[in-house]
Parts: sequence; C-alpha cells; structure tokens
Amino acid sequence: MSGLGLIINGKRVATAESFDVINPATEQSVAQCPQASQAHVDQAVAAARAAFTDWSQVDDQERKAAVHKIADLLEEHAVELTRLITQEQGKPLQGFAGLGSEFELAGAVAWCRTTAELDLPVKVLQDDETQRVELHRKPLGVVGSITPWNWPLLIAIWHVIPAIRSGNTVVLKPSPFTPLATLRFVELANQVLPAGVLNSVTGGGDIGSYMSAHEGINKMVFTGSTATGKKIMQGAASNLKRLTLELGGNDAGIVLPDVDVDAVAMGIFATAFINAGQTCAALKRLYVHEDVYEPLCAALKAIADSTTLGNGLDTGVDFGPVQNPAQLKIVESLARDAEQQGGRFLSGGHAPQGPGFFFPITLVADVTDGCRLVDEEPFGPILPIIKYSDIDDAIRRANNNACGLGGSIWSSDIKLAAQLANRLECGTVWINNHAAVQPNVPFGGVKQSGFGVEFGSEGLEEYTSIQSVFIPK
Repeated sequence: MSGLGLIINGKRVATAESFDVINPATEQSVAQCPQASQAHVDQAVAAARAAFTDWSQVDDQERKAAVHKIADLLEEHAVELTRLITQEQGKPLQGFAGLGSEFELAGAVAWCRTTAELDLPVKVLQDDETQRVELHRKPLGVVGSITPWNWPLLIAIWHVIPAIRSGNTVVLKPSPFTPLATLRFVELANQVLPAGVLNSVTGGGDIGSYMSAHEGINKMVFTGSTATGKKIMQGAASNLKRLTLELGGNDAGIVLPDVDVDAVAMGIFATAFINAGQTCAALKRLYVHEDVYEPLCAALKAIADSTTLGNGLDTGVDFGPVQNPAQLKIVESLARDAEQQGGRFLSGGHAPQGPGFFFPITLVADVTDGCRLVDEEPFGPILPIIKYSDIDDAIRRANNNACGLGGSIWSSDIKLAAQLANRLECGTVWINNHAAVQPNVPFGGVKQSGFGVEFGSEGLEEYTSIQSVFIPK
C-alpha cells in the first residue's frame, strides 16, 4: 500500500526520506512510511499551538460531537484499519478468544464514545454571604503523544481522544514498527477536527526525544518500556512538562487451592496470551498452589496444544508472530535461560523454521523467582508457572518486583480473594480475570510501572490544570 503521509495543520506533508514498515508474519515490506525530521516536529508543534487558542474555547458540546464523529469514521473504515493493524502488528483479524485486530478496532470506538460523554464540571468549593469559590478544569495546551507497537490504534485513541475532548491539541508519534493504522486514523480525524488540532509525525527514538524536550509541548503521554519512560521524564524536565507514563508490567496472578481448575483455565490462558503476550497488563507470572499445580498445568497445556500459529490475515489463526526481531530475541533468550534453570516446557519453547518472527505459545513449569523468565517482563508468548504452598509467601513474591501495573487472584471464594487483592502492590487487581480494562475505570501503575492514570473522569483530568476562581459577593 502507499499514500499515507504526515498530517500537519490539516494538510498532508511530504518528507524527503521514508522507511519500510515490515509485516512480522512475512518479513516483507507492507508500505513505505514517511520519515519526519525535527523541522516537521517544529511545524507540528507550531500548528498545534496556533490551533489551541480556538479549540480550547470551543463549546464543550461541540468537542463531544467531534469525538463521536471520529468514532463514526473508525466504524466506517473498520475493514481497512483492521487489515492495516494485522499487516503491521501481526495480530490476527479475529484471533484467540476474539482478541485480534477487530477487537482492537471495536475498543477504539468504545473508548471514543465513552470519553466523549465524560464531563469536567465546575466545582463549587464555597458559596456563602462573603464569596463564591469555583474550581475550574482548564486544558494544558499542546500534548505530545508517543505510542507503542503492541496496540497501535487503540493506544493512540487512549492518548488522543481525552486530550482533544478536554480542549488540548496534539502532536502524535506512533511507533516506527506500526505507524500505518495510526497515520490513517489521523487523516480520518482531520476530516472532523479543525486544522492543527491533531498532527502526526513519524520516526524513531530521536524524534521522540526531541518531542520530550520541546519547549512548545506542555504534556507528554507515553506508553512503553520503563527505560524509555525514564528518558522521556528527563527530557520533560526542560520545561516542567506534565507527564502520564504507562510503563512496563510483570503482572502476577495467584491461584488459590480452592479454585475450580476447569472453570479458570481458559481465562488464565486468554489473559496471559492476549496479543501473544504482547500486552502491558497481561498475566506474566502465574503462582499456583501446590494442591492444584499439576491439574492446572495439564489444563493450560491442553489449550496451548489446540491453538494455531500463523499469518493473521489467514482464517482460523489464533496467534500471530512476535512483532519485531528484537523482541523475539528477548523471548528466545528468556526461554533458553529457563531451560538452563531446569524449567519444564509443557508446550513450545523454540521458534519454528521459515519466514516471520514466530514463537509458539510456551508454558514453562517448575521455575521460580530468580529465574529471568519470572523476574523480567517477557512481553511475548511465554508464561512461567510457579508452585507455592503458603499464600503469604506467594503475595510477598508477587510484590517483590520493580513493576506494579496489574495483578489477579483466582479463587472460588470471592470474599477471600477480595481481601487478598488489597495486599497486592499494583494499580489494578482483578478477581478471576486479568488484563480487562474499561474506558470508564481509571488505569495506571505504581512503582516503576509509571504514574498518572488513563480512562474515566480521573484520566480526563490528567489533561487539565486547575484554576480556583474567587468571586466576592
């Protein structure tokens, strides 16, 4: 395919250079992506700053209507967008449990519509015979967004829609691995939005670093690795930018001895391997009580053995490839280390021959803390299964990690599970589920999984500053 370009100030902008976008299932080029320069970033920021003057003053109902129109356009172009996602990211169109590109597109629409209906009303803090004091929420200005390669369209929506809904303007940089669906989204949104409200630039880490330190950007929103988040934070110090950082996660799930193995096995499997494990909030460390350890291992193996791996454009494919060769190398390295540590491979373990960055669904039993596969975030289709005997010890081990994005408790005793959930050091805890985020529920991490929240009214507030207004009587 061809024809996508940067959008700056409402117009398509050509670039002198471009780069290949590779289909991870075939290792063939899908398209040429324009390569932005620092000058393009400057132009995009200037356009966004100019547009902010009017957009920040637009009637709230008008901004709400614009977001709904963007959702309409996403639905109208669903087939085009989902194919782009599959070609550049690798996830199947439908996939295991229906969690593929079509699911991503549906999520993007849902987040648009829910965010459109959020409000930030004026709060009255005091109203007596002497004065009235009001608390107003005001947009920050220009928001810089850097999105990752695992859920390219959905996370772009997570960044962009609350920003424009609250009256900000945006400069958006997608991952160079997966820019295509995002660039198309920006084109579509510019059919609705005034020129300069939403602008796109492309490129690698050098463009992201330039954005992070740019004096004309008031806030950075980033989803990705903790290491990159720290660099963005350093750059943002130049003008004290606001930050929302959703960083790495190494989520632990704890299975209690009272669990019904047959009832939970599919849920555990689906939430561990959503997007082939390439999801920040996927279940990545599974602690299982010794009483149900072998039965659950057997149940998970049976599911893994029934799945198919392949090109996401083909019918009947459950899982696609790892998105890029660097990530595949990490997954393979962790598998080999687990093998040396005595891990028992229930399924998978080795990349198949042939084109594509494929790695099979891999379950590794009989590993424990101290093994790299347990301690490090794999971000791929491999899950360590760790045996425990004491629940207090399991919670201690689950918490003994630098990350704190999500966690889960799996049990037939919901009351007990809820009590234990409160002891987990993470931003979100699920009971008998994992990785299930909603547009009306705040989401964010603790420790080195970042700070700030997304979604819901709390997420919308992240794109605003407060202004207290004292009105004498």
